[in-house]
Amino acid sequence: MRTLVQRRVWGPLVAFGVCAAVVLLAQVPYLRNRVFYVWDDSAVQFMPTWHHLGQRLLDGDWPPLLDVDGWMGGNLPAEALFGIWNPVNLGNYILVSRFDDLGLAALVVKSEILALLALGVYLVCREHGAGRGPSAVIAIALPFSGFTLYFDTSSWIAGLMAFAWLPYTWWAARRAARGASSPLWAILFGALAVTTGNPYGLLGVCVVLAALLVENWLRRDRAAMLKLVLIGGLVAMFVPLVYLPLLGTSSVTARAGQGFASDGILMPRLSDLLSMSMPSHRPMIRTFSLDYRLHTPGVYFTWFLVPLLPWLHWRRLRERWRELSGVLVVLTAYVLLAIGPSNMWMFRFPLRHLEVVYLAIGVLFAVAFTGGPRFDHVRRRVAATVAAVLLSGYLSFAAQPWQWRQHVTAFALLAVGVAVSVALARFVRPQATYAALVAGVGAALFLQMSWFPVNLDVAGYGFPKSVKELKAQAPPHEGTTFPVGTVLPGNVGLVTDLKSTGSYSGMSFREFATATCMNYKGTTCAASFQQILSPTAVDGRALVDLLRVGTILVQNDVLPDVQAPPGWHIADRTATHTALRRDQPLPWPGGRLSHASPGVRVTSDVSPDDRDETVKFTKDRGQSGSVVFARLAWPGYRAELNGRELATRQGPAGLLVVDLPADAETGELTIRWTPPGLGLGVGLALAGLLGALAYAVISRRRPRRDRTVPAAEAPQDLAVANA
Repeated sequence: MRTLVQRRVWGPLVAFGVCAAVVLLAQVPYLRNRVFYVWDDSAVQFMPTWHHLGQRLLDGDWPPLLDVDGWMGGNLPAEALFGIWNPVNLGNYILVSRFDDLGLAALVVKSEILALLALGVYLVCREHGAGRGPSAVIAIALPFSGFTLYFDTSSWIAGLMAFAWLPYTWWAARRAARGASSPLWAILFGALAVTTGNPYGLLGVCVVLAALLVENWLRRDRAAMLKLVLIGGLVAMFVPLVYLPLLGTSSVTARAGQGFASDGILMPRLSDLLSMSMPSHRPMIRTFSLDYRLHTPGVYFTWFLVPLLPWLHWRRLRERWRELSGVLVVLTAYVLLAIGPSNMWMFRFPLRHLEVVYLAIGVLFAVAFTGGPRFDHVRRRVAATVAAVLLSGYLSFAAQPWQWRQHVTAFALLAVGVAVSVALARFVRPQATYAALVAGVGAALFLQMSWFPVNLDVAGYGFPKSVKELKAQAPPHEGTTFPVGTVLPGNVGLVTDLKSTGSYSGMSFREFATATCMNYKGTTCAASFQQILSPTAVDGRALVDLLRVGTILVQNDVLPDVQAPPGWHIADRTATHTALRRDQPLPWPGGRLSHASPGVRVTSDVSPDDRDETVKFTKDRGQSGSVVFARLAWPGYRAELNGRELATRQGPAGLLVVDLPADAETGELTIRWTPPGLGLGVGLALAGLLGALAYAVISRRRPRRDRTVPAAEAPQDLAVANA
């Protein structure tokens, strides 16, 4: 009875302590660098878009499917990575929208996700039979490993959100397979991983479920395998909702880096893992700037892992290899993914896989370290530790000898830290060792923030974090703005009410990008100025008119001394930008209609929201015509004239064009956009949810075989570690 009470009390307390420790440590990067969490893609894509989407959600726009002013970046279902079907994502978007300081908003949300990740790591370690202490230590250390902190957390937050749900899926699916909990949890966590929209989340779910199938096949547990197949099938029913819109737009878009290639960018080597415990080590890995080494400790895991390898209970791993076979499968699969090739379909930059490698290694470490270090053959273990620390230190010194002071400091942390930790376990108690290991995690983080306060391997953008400041510093504009060069980087304009044709997008609308000389960051070249002013095949109208552009904002160092073309005037000229505006306002201000053929008389144009528009017109019978909209012709548009369906097509720069039949004299043309596959995706997702509920009810009526960790997985002789 006392043991049961201890479990029910200590379990939640330790889990809470893990989350609290991670939240506390997450403040260190922010205190050292107030824009650490608003860096690279987080600065120009995620945080501004989250703020914007949160405002739209508060205005009742759910789900936010299309942002026509976002142009290439406005097709949110096709972008996928914003996870508009994930309820946790949506809640965070609303939370971010309540902040003026995007740096502070990023700190709050990313601290939350790091704590969420840590709790999942703790649970999956415990599920594999590790004690509370080692599980907590690994759970606190993993969120601050090199790639997870400097890349996913600082920059690529979509990857962090996908990774955060993976250990929960693993934990819940394994428990469901052995009958210890309802399969509903595994399905829901798997669905959350999938609906983040990041393909690495889907990949992780597939690998974990496959690993659990192997584990239960080795156990010859067919019932568990059947459960896992059912869980995987129900999770798979959420995949079309997320990825059908992306596949449905592939005919008009292009994504960089698709296919199979190996250019070496962010591609680690197996030898890099030898230095996973050196906080100062910068591995020799090619970067985006084609530099030959990272500027950050990208392969760092945690300071204590390598030094403590000689002190682990290795026999426990050998004896329980069947129970841990799933971990070994995950480890093997992700090691192979991590070492390349660098491009495999939608998966680029193999360094991204390293955090799952460390998750699997962390589980094995927690199991082998349960009960504290071993103390037989102490001299041999001391010698092995000294050799491991010296080797790690030498490899770091060999890679960057000019940073020898950092390496000496890191070496001292490893040497002193492991000596203190082992001594505490020998002469005090194991719990004191775990506290020392966590303190070392904090010390290593402090050192890294002193040495590497920013991630110079990705782009940094120097703009204010305050939404009010961004609005105050936004360039002058009227209506839709076309940038020549850069106006505001990426999607920053979304928080300043700047309706720019440029946006940060994971994909490019091919015709639009070519016609405007625009890259995925929303930046254009000098030639774009003449391209948008040149006549098009649509009655000789200039592209700038078909786009309904009200302001052309020219970056002076891209196109110096620009002169106003006919119909335009220079409204403002600063040291950095020149703003040109129209002499006359555009027609049809109520919608996005930009051109009607001669003879087509438009009486009204109304666009109540981004997905719908209605045009009323008259024309002579027998005369054909067409109308052009300042909308990209994403697949999914449907046009009707008086209830009669009409075809849509692409016009100049991929704009939406509807041809009017010759026999129509008057009518009401309506257009509506629905993402490709949305109906099928929603239907399958609802069916998957209902199936999950039904499966949970059915499984509850059956007797559960085992509600605890299997006896082979619970080291009874190490009960002190579980206290």
